[in-house]
Amino acid sequence: MNYGSAAISTRAESTMRPVIGVSCYVERAQYTVWDLEVALLPRMYVQKIVDAGGQPVLLPPEGDPASLVERLDGLILAGGGDISPWRYSEPPDTRTGYVREFRDDAEFALVQAALAIDLPFLGVCRGMQILNVALGGSLHQHLPDVVGHTDHAPEPGVFGVMRTLLTEGGSLAKILDADEVMVPHYHHQGIKRLGEGLVVTAVHTDGVIEGIEVEGAGFAHGVQWHPEAGQDLTLFYALVEAAKGS
Repeated sequence: MNYGSAAISTRAESTMRPVIGVSCYVERAQYTVWDLEVALLPRMYVQKIVDAGGQPVLLPPEGDPASLVERLDGLILAGGGDISPWRYSEPPDTRTGYVREFRDDAEFALVQAALAIDLPFLGVCRGMQILNVALGGSLHQHLPDVVGHTDHAPEPGVFGVMRTLLTEGGSLAKILDADEVMVPHYHHQGIKRLGEGLVVTAVHTDGVIEGIEVEGAGFAHGVQWHPEAGQDLTLFYALVEAAKGS
């Protein structure tokens, strides 16, 4: 058997998968016999990227991940803790938590570098909020105070499934081929002031903004929900297809 030819064939096949960088957490975690600080990401993200035809690469918030954007075909900013409110010039609410300023630093630089070269981009939950704040927007720091309910994050570690309305004729509605979706949610913050150059592409029935895009960009979307926790691969397929042309 010609193992060399097989290896070359495998390498050639792997290069056909566009490389999708995904930001990740740095948190203390327990696994096997260890209890350590680790760089981690829910496996749902990487599974969805692979299933959609991409090759995921984790980007820890250490060093200078923004310097890698020109080597990527696409970028996902994943969910996570709250953004430091000083980024949008507000004092912190007592319910604002899990702030990791080193991650804020890395991800603001990542989104700015990605937008500068029109890299296909998807912001998920916190990732959408990073996009909004990076473009001059602000956040409601505790949505229950605004909407009067906790359906967006029903209890710790449990996704809520909520009806979300897509903007008629908008690009997200076209991508998902729908005018509304039932999607997994887990967030207690949301967009307050929309960032410059952003267009709303989805809202919840209570008025909370659930989707945005950068006007005029090739593919630069943010969704407040968690598509990695659902069954629909459409958004990941769309990102991977956009990445193939980047």
